[in-house]
Amino acid sequence: MSVARWRGRVLGVWGAGMALAGVSVVVGCRAADADGVTPVPQLLAFLPWLIVPAGVGIVLSVLARWWSGLLWGVVLAGLLAWFVGPYEAATAGGEPGGAVVAELRVLTSNVEFGWATGALIPVIRRERPDIVFVEECEYTCQAAVRRELGGAYPYRQAVAGDSSVGSVVLSRFPLRPTATVPGSMGMPGAVADVDGHAVRLQLAHPKPPLPGQVDLWQRELGRLRNFADRYRGTGPLILAGDFNASQDHAVFRRVLDTGLRDAARLAGAGREPSWPSRTAPVFGAQIDHVLVSAEFAASDARFLHLDGTDHRALLVNLTLHQRHG
Repeated sequence: MSVARWRGRVLGVWGAGMALAGVSVVVGCRAADADGVTPVPQLLAFLPWLIVPAGVGIVLSVLARWWSGLLWGVVLAGLLAWFVGPYEAATAGGEPGGAVVAELRVLTSNVEFGWATGALIPVIRRERPDIVFVEECEYTCQAAVRRELGGAYPYRQAVAGDSSVGSVVLSRFPLRPTATVPGSMGMPGAVADVDGHAVRLQLAHPKPPLPGQVDLWQRELGRLRNFADRYRGTGPLILAGDFNASQDHAVFRRVLDTGLRDAARLAGAGREPSWPSRTAPVFGAQIDHVLVSAEFAASDARFLHLDGTDHRALLVNLTLHQRHG
């Protein structure tokens, strides 16, 4: 073997090893049901796209005739394909069996510091959702939705705040205030009277897993998980908003393990990205969710582009079913 070919083979093995090792760390955390430390939580959001560096590792292994590397890459690709499938708890239980007692449309939108408020208002008028969860709706945003939508949505529950702190729930149905879930950003809650049926509403907006803030992100999602677990089996629940987490994050799967189901996945859109909007639907992560208790069925989930925000809004049709027993 010539020196040039030997060097090329060494470089190929080195490049393949680096690519496969990086993917292995992230896939290993996913398999271990853990989110790890920076940069693993950030990379887990884009888990399906790790097939690209895994593929590079496979190609380099073939070119370098590094057969153990090829086997390594194939195993990683198989694990990635497995994890791209739906998390079982996200759709557990199938369709509710009771009679339909109410139909409603739910929309959630992160308007990014209020910048997309002007784009959200006409979307709400056009789509006519019954309940709207708006994250990062600061003072001017809340004033605008009250002024422009107050007639159609006379009921609201809000946490006032500037920048990303403010959030609001808008409703056509009467709302009764209830306790919020504590967090760095506002997460208001309410009980809606939906055609005579009490439905607990809770907006979700934990901190994102920024470097240096992963522990805070986990704590705030843990609070949402604890809330959902306390409410389990007590009545219909809609938990919606910007979770800053996908199904590939262990801390989000713990929320699903309380019995809540992902409405987008129930409607067949479980992997469509909601963030960042500028690259969706080609590339991104689904971190905006509408989670529902077992009394709900979901259909026709759509992700809507709004100018001024890096999130796509999520609109779902829900039916509320009579509980058995």
